[in-house]
Amino acid sequence: MTSLRDAFSSATTSLYGALPDPAADAGFTAEHPKRVGFFTDTSVCIGCKACEVACKEWNLVPDDGTDGSGKYNLLGMSYDNTGDLNATTWRHVAFIEDVRPHGSATAAHGGAPSGVPRGVPEGDAASAPAPGETVDLLALLPDTGAHGQQTPDDTRDVRWLMASDVCKHCTHAGCLDVCPTGALFRTEFGTVVVQDDICNGCGYCVPSCPYGVIDLQPSTGGAHKCTLCYDRLGSGLEPACAKACPTNSIQFGDLDELQATADARLAELHGLGVDEARLYGRDPNDGVGGDGAFFLLLDEPEVYGMPPDPIVTSRDLPEMWRNAALAAVGLAAAVVASFWRGRR
Repeated sequence: MTSLRDAFSSATTSLYGALPDPAADAGFTAEHPKRVGFFTDTSVCIGCKACEVACKEWNLVPDDGTDGSGKYNLLGMSYDNTGDLNATTWRHVAFIEDVRPHGSATAAHGGAPSGVPRGVPEGDAASAPAPGETVDLLALLPDTGAHGQQTPDDTRDVRWLMASDVCKHCTHAGCLDVCPTGALFRTEFGTVVVQDDICNGCGYCVPSCPYGVIDLQPSTGGAHKCTLCYDRLGSGLEPACAKACPTNSIQFGDLDELQATADARLAELHGLGVDEARLYGRDPNDGVGGDGAFFLLLDEPEVYGMPPDPIVTSRDLPEMWRNAALAAVGLAAAVVASFWRGRR
């Protein structure tokens, strides 16, 4: 395996378009490991926040979401006390409560349950799942036909949407492209990591992220985000969040295998009538070349606070340089013409 120094010296990073192997594009040799990532199946997320806690504990991420005295912040966003991804929240569990008049949610969302139980035999909810299998605990609740539980007054339906968000580890990462110090780098696993001791806190990476993931930590001034537990990967361990997830909503592994799993899961849900289910970040031809962390959603991305059409900011760099060169040539021609007219 090539060293990081050799990798950077031979890197010819692409800025846009489909890219099968980001690590190779960054300069790693053919012996590097397969690209890894996350597939988050939100249809089986129960909002337990185990991933948030595991991420903080393993990576020593500072506490947030409290008022300083240990009491949780009340943001008015259901049970969400952190609000969004930032420098001290590398995993964020979103709680979306879709409240509709009774019966309208059923018509709008097909009336099918939000997921499919796996590993739990019918009539035996106490049975434990086999290792690696997914359990849909929501499907064990009484079926209201509205992806949620009916309110006591029978006048409204509340549909719960829960999703554990994380850095997408984009195929084309704008944060990496604009970093002036090399603090952000592409690993041999195809992920994107910040080196804290090299980051100078310039903040260029913050507006370059189309997902609004990376942020500066006020106490240190440096940029921080999910590393996909780079230190654990080097030891053959799965990331802490995936290890802690009790329903296997967060799945970790080779990206090509995860994509096949996601395609099969999507087809399964569509076959059950959950027509609104969709994959987000799965398309290698999207504006970031596909994501290393992608999601199965049960509604439009905007409902989950995700941009519907993310585009890496460095996509326009070649055109910007061309326009700048044309402007420079035009300016030079104008100066020369003015000089010759002055001599005449």
